[in-house]
Amino acid sequence: MKAFFQHFMFEFRTGIRNKQLLMMNYLFPLAFFLMMGFVMPAINPPFKEILLPSMVTFTIIFSAVLGIPDPLVSAREKGIFRSYKINGIPSISILAIPIISSIMHMLIVTGIITLFTAFVFKAPMPSNWLNYFLMILTGSLAASTLAVLIGVISPNTRLTVMYSQVIFIPSMLVGGVMMPYSVLPESVGMFAKIFPTTHVMNILNSLAMGLNADFSPAASILTLLSGAVIAFLLSILLFSWDSKNSTRKAHPALAALVFLPYVLFILMV
Repeated sequence: MKAFFQHFMFEFRTGIRNKQLLMMNYLFPLAFFLMMGFVMPAINPPFKEILLPSMVTFTIIFSAVLGIPDPLVSAREKGIFRSYKINGIPSISILAIPIISSIMHMLIVTGIITLFTAFVFKAPMPSNWLNYFLMILTGSLAASTLAVLIGVISPNTRLTVMYSQVIFIPSMLVGGVMMPYSVLPESVGMFAKIFPTTHVMNILNSLAMGLNADFSPAASILTLLSGAVIAFLLSILLFSWDSKNSTRKAHPALAALVFLPYVLFILMV
C-alpha cells in the first residue's frame, strides 16, 4: 500500500509539473471555460442555464481522453512498464493510478470552474450539491477508464491521437456540451447516446441542477458505471508490458465491448 501511495503521489505531481499534462489537466480546460463563459451567453443567452454542467463535462472528457492515453503509450514504448514488471509492480496498479490521479485533477478543476461560474458569470448553481459531486465522480470514472483502455490498445502515440479524437470530437458535437440533447434530430440523438458525455450531461442536469432529464438518469448512471467496469477489466486483459512484444492475451478489437452498455441503453431505454 505504501508503494502504491508513493506511485500515486508521483503521478499526481507529474500531472502538475509536466507541461503537457498541466496544459491538458488545467490550463486548456480553464481557458476554454473562460472563453465559453464570456462568449456563449452573449450569443445564446439560454446557454447560461447549462454553463456549469456543460463546462464540467467538457473538462472531464478533455482531460481524460486527451490527457491519459499518451503518457501510458509513451511509458510502454520507453520500456518503463518493463522495469515496473521487473520490480514486481502489478499491472492493475499501473492502470488504476492514472485513473485516480486524473479524477483528482478533474475535481480540482471542476471546483475552480464552479467558483468562477457562481461569482464571475452568475450562472445557476446545483440544486443538490451531493448529487453534483457524485455525478462528477461517476462521469470522471467512466471517462478515465475509457481513456486508459485507449492507451492500452494504442500501438503507438500517433494512433493514440486518432483513437482519442474518435471519442472526443463526436462527444463535443453531439454529446450535449455545445447544444442540448433535446434539439438534436432523433437519428443524431440515438447516435449521441453511445458517448459518455451525453449521459454525464443528462445526470448533471437532472440530478444536480434540477432540470428536466432527457431520459432515465438511473439508466444513465448504470450505463456509465457498467462502461467503467468493462473498460477497466478490458484494460487489464489487453495490457501489454512492452511495445516490442506483440503477444497479447486477446485481440485489441475486443476493446469495442466497452460500448456494449451504451448500445444496450439505446435498445432498452
